[in-house]
Amino acid sequence: MKKTLFGTLIVGALTSATPAMAELVFPSLSYRTGPYAANGVAIADGYADYFTLLNERDGGIGGEKARVIECETAYNTEKGVECYESTKGSGALVYQPFSTGMTYQLIPKVTADGIPLHTMGYGRTSAKNGMVFRNVFNYPANYWDGASVAIKHLLAINSGDIKGKTVALVYHNSAYGKEPIRTLEELKKKHGYELLLLPVDHPGQEQKSQWLQIRRERPDYVLMWGWGIMNQVAIQEAVNIRYPMENFIGIWWSGSENDVLPAGDGANGYKSLTFHNLGDDFPLYDDIRKYVTDAGKAAGDGTHVGTVLYNRGLYAAMLAAEAAKTAQKIHGTGKITPMQMRDGMEALEMTEEKMTALGLPDFGPSFDVSCENHGGDGFAAVAQWNAGAKQWELITEYVQADQDVVNPLIDEDSTAFAKENNISPGCG
Repeated sequence: MKKTLFGTLIVGALTSATPAMAELVFPSLSYRTGPYAANGVAIADGYADYFTLLNERDGGIGGEKARVIECETAYNTEKGVECYESTKGSGALVYQPFSTGMTYQLIPKVTADGIPLHTMGYGRTSAKNGMVFRNVFNYPANYWDGASVAIKHLLAINSGDIKGKTVALVYHNSAYGKEPIRTLEELKKKHGYELLLLPVDHPGQEQKSQWLQIRRERPDYVLMWGWGIMNQVAIQEAVNIRYPMENFIGIWWSGSENDVLPAGDGANGYKSLTFHNLGDDFPLYDDIRKYVTDAGKAAGDGTHVGTVLYNRGLYAAMLAAEAAKTAQKIHGTGKITPMQMRDGMEALEMTEEKMTALGLPDFGPSFDVSCENHGGDGFAAVAQWNAGAKQWELITEYVQADQDVVNPLIDEDSTAFAKENNISPGCG
């Protein structure tokens, strides 16, 4: 492991000292070590394997080979920034750190350096306003969308009325975990439920007091904004107090196999939001096996293929590749620059027809990106864990977040950011 990590860092250091190369460079700020490694490995594998597939099957993207530079961060924000600095000179087209903490530190850096940042379903939610956050994108959905879709699901299973019910939020006591609070407070005004806030300190192994409070106060529903070991502990604690699992809903970062398997049959019925489909029953995965895993070219051992977080890494890579194709078409060149990549991301259109052609039918919601909207249309679905089959199953269609609540909050927060940083919002 030490040899592998050292080699990865050396690659980053060498490429940062050389001019942009012919390849299309996609850095991977991975975390295969540290407290969240169990999740980070699957994400990094899915991200790398998709670009390997494009190289092996298609000869790259628009005739240009893709190159993934992986730099180990251990999910440490400081190391993540160091990885960014050591790889940005390689011709890096887009960064996807899969960390809200890193995102907040990288926003001013990518803005100054002219490199796009894609924070798919995480990061600073108000980055959806592309007129303020010109280099930051968070399509197809954000945390505030997630909070709204969770409440919409509760409304759907309560005939549209949750007035007087209590919704508890068990959340990672960090910028990430605090993201949905404002939205849930606004939705509380609209729908009349009570909101119980229960922070959990990093890394999340100590939750006895929170779940004793849940057992005592008996909230009707529990939402969770957790990550890594925090999710496993929370689900086990819910099992211990016999909380009804069908009333326990996690954000998409609290809904992987890693979160539910340790609790065994007790996790049956637990729910999670998602903005992409599940499993490996898609034509693209036949190509992944043929050109990548069976060919011995996979980033990992192949055991994560089709899992929730592998799919998320693959989906992130697919969106990056499609944005690169869009940029190549816009600018009439295969050898795009980071700012040309930004143009491709801002003009990205994901349709069901396009996803079907990619071998991923019904894999994610259709959406368009524009200067004004860097975040998509806020669609998410609800999945439920089937412990007997040991798999996640979609139990709803993609549902759009309450844009009448979410968008004004985004406008308010992004406007404040613009004023604080002397940014004049606009396009072009």
